[in-house]
Amino acid sequence: MLAKRPPPLYNAGMLKAYILIKLMPGFEPDALAQIKAMHGVKSLDLVFGGWDAVAVAEEKTLLDLTRTVISQVRAVQGVQDTLTLLSCEF
Repeated sequence: MLAKRPPPLYNAGMLKAYILIKLMPGFEPDALAQIKAMHGVKSLDLVFGGWDAVAVAEEKTLLDLTRTVISQVRAVQGVQDTLTLLSCEF
């Protein structure tokens, strides 16, 4: 008998991405508040290391996810750089 797969940790049929974010000093509080309130952003955590924050975003299509990253996250004053990592099932 095959073992049952655990349920996904996100909505089935949705694309999930991790967005690594570098922020400019002094802009962190406002930038983080704006990103956290965005449609499609499910969580936002501050991290140590080469990046300042990691957002988890979910969208129905790759086009919607692209718009979230480029038109919303990157447009926030204080966002210096982003790196988007698409999640996949295995």
